[in-house]
Amino acid sequence: MTRASRISLAAALLVGAFTAEPRAWAAGCGSSVPYVSGEGGYAQFRIPAVVRSTHGTLLAFAEGRHTTTGDSGDIDVVLRRSGDGGCTWDPLRVVARGGGNTRGNPAPVVDPKSGEVVLVTSYNDGSVSEDQIMRGRVTEAQSRRVYVQRSGDDGRRFTRPREITAQVKPSGWRWYATGPGHAVALTRGPHRGRLIVAADHSAAPRAGSADTGREARYYGGHAIYSDDGGRSWHLGFVDDSYTGHDNANETTAAQLPDGRVYFSARDQNGSSPGNRLEAWSSDGGETLDAPYSVQPTLSRVPVVEGSVLQLPGRDGPLLFSAPSVPTARRSMALWTSTDQGVTFARFRTLSDLKAAYSDLVEVDKDTVGVLYETGTKTAYDTIEFRRIAAP
Repeated sequence: MTRASRISLAAALLVGAFTAEPRAWAAGCGSSVPYVSGEGGYAQFRIPAVVRSTHGTLLAFAEGRHTTTGDSGDIDVVLRRSGDGGCTWDPLRVVARGGGNTRGNPAPVVDPKSGEVVLVTSYNDGSVSEDQIMRGRVTEAQSRRVYVQRSGDDGRRFTRPREITAQVKPSGWRWYATGPGHAVALTRGPHRGRLIVAADHSAAPRAGSADTGREARYYGGHAIYSDDGGRSWHLGFVDDSYTGHDNANETTAAQLPDGRVYFSARDQNGSSPGNRLEAWSSDGGETLDAPYSVQPTLSRVPVVEGSVLQLPGRDGPLLFSAPSVPTARRSMALWTSTDQGVTFARFRTLSDLKAAYSDLVEVDKDTVGVLYETGTKTAYDTIEFRRIAAP
């Protein structure tokens, strides 16, 4: 047994019986472990994203980091499929191969018109870091770029990555990150069928500034959208205050019952109290109704990515997932909102183990799935899939 497998086993024993199959758990298939760092030729798996296809198949994406535990290097976008609601998983397949470079930040969505799976990802040269990119010390070819892929066969095969950087990244931006986590398809309102990817970026300092561009104040949120099933893309709203008070970073989105789009963002070391920002859009992500502001009832969330999911029905709750210790990445939890994101209440704590990034998916009308990073030694030992009863 590898060291990573021993870590995964220890984590499993804390929360349930572990079966002979390393990717499935007992106890009524409450949980499974599609990714174990150190296995399959990858030093680490990170950055989970999950969607349910029109056939009911769960598609669990992640970054497969070959030799690094950092955010740059030789990184693939990988996928495991489940036809039984996340109890077991098909063998790992590579969706976008890094080939020595960095492909990541998966943001998948199912196009409601065609049923195709559309995947948007980010790229940079594997030899450069986020620090170098934000400081403007890289060439355009080395810097962050954006790609889209499609699958018409339930996630079994994807097209080659097609670059859309020119459509969605203005000149002057340096860092760029899609999602991560599932994107959103609008199902009602005047923009029905629109695909929206929540994203973030960093801008260059103004001419003459003593800043390097690495300062967190230069982070901002934005959205990109497609009205033709992911074939062409447009830049939506841009959060470009760069004040240092609220620094929108990794972002997730959901369409609310009233048709508006809710955006929840990681506040990257802003000076405002709290680590979660939120905003609403009434025009399908083209503009924000008001600038990002702090979400006060999620005050126990640390600086980390989180996920939102709107459950169906006029009175369906809005869910949010993230670690629940404000000073550490641990104790993955769920919150619910019954007032369309204005306030959230703690619903359930999944585990007290270390935990970091997560994504949410509706498995069926009675079940919600949480795909999240967790472990005993680090928060990145495994990516676990937990099934829970929908609130």
